[in-house]
Amino acid sequence: MIQGLMMTPPVLGRIAIGKMVERNGKRLPEKDDEFTITTQVQNRAGWVLHPIDGLLRAQLAQRTSCADLSAGEGAVQQGLQELEAQSRPCPKPTLQSKLARRAKEQGATSATAPTAAHPATGAGSGPGSIATAEPANAALPAPKLRSIPVRLLFNDPSLNLRASYTMFDRATARPICVGDGESCKRAKQGVMESHPCPGPDHCELGMDGNCKLFGRFHVRIDHIDYPSDDCSTFVLRTTSVNTVRTLMARMQYLQAVSGRLLAYLPLELRLRGKSTTQSHRTPIYYVDLCVRESIGLEAAVAQAREAADRAQRAGLDQAALDTAARKGYAQGLFEETAEEVGDVLQEFYPRDEGRLAQGDGDGHSNDR
Repeated sequence: MIQGLMMTPPVLGRIAIGKMVERNGKRLPEKDDEFTITTQVQNRAGWVLHPIDGLLRAQLAQRTSCADLSAGEGAVQQGLQELEAQSRPCPKPTLQSKLARRAKEQGATSATAPTAAHPATGAGSGPGSIATAEPANAALPAPKLRSIPVRLLFNDPSLNLRASYTMFDRATARPICVGDGESCKRAKQGVMESHPCPGPDHCELGMDGNCKLFGRFHVRIDHIDYPSDDCSTFVLRTTSVNTVRTLMARMQYLQAVSGRLLAYLPLELRLRGKSTTQSHRTPIYYVDLCVRESIGLEAAVAQAREAADRAQRAGLDQAALDTAARKGYAQGLFEETAEEVGDVLQEFYPRDEGRLAQGDGDGHSNDR
């Protein structure tokens, strides 16, 4: 292998929860409350959407419309049952009930008030009427994409999520310093130096906000209508502490509970929100990794064991794949190439623009 050139998983596209907008001639990141899946190609309007983005949104819209239709059918069925109950003939009164009613009428001292007739055009509540709802608006807003079915490429969580404290040179778009909280590699006048890494909050070089937590999460999107490449990924870049911490914790837990079968679990990326005092009570969004909602943990682990057995019978070696990826990461220091860093810097170091969001690598909120 070529020394100094890091071998990273092949990337088919990007996953973002933000977008770039143009304000006063400047391209700045703006927060969003849904996922967007793009290719690695840009045009004048921004990143080009990946075909799987449309497939997932169409599936979500169909599932939402089916749920609305089921709810409407249930309301109609309930109304028909009430109408049928109201239209049933009353049982024939007995002689005893007739005598009791006549004695009650004769002993009454005041006449009862006449009953008001139901309006002919209104939605009456008497026998033979069914309460109808207002017609729904035909132009309903499209549902937001807030979950993505995924699978991971590696069993080792640190191979799927690469996170480090990173500082870039804004003039040359090259990394200056990369650390893990214990030690760092720093480029200085063409020489790579090793230094202790106390983190950006306690480092004189990075205390001005130039050094940030930078994570790259590689996943495979799992959709039945999209033929996926088993060794290619979609990358989610983020500087959100909540996202990095949540993803790493989830992977470690799922790896432990599944018996180190993380790469075989049916998972999904899920967008979550919360408010903090630092966000001035406005919602901030971060990414979580969960077992698919329709499956459950026990069923997911059972599926993972079956998938691992099939892969072993087919001759696939997951342990060797993890080893190859680990060696590829060890070949170099910096993951982004020179042309990729230029696009990352636009979102890594956003400028203040009124209430425009301080974004992360792909438009996340920079929430510490």
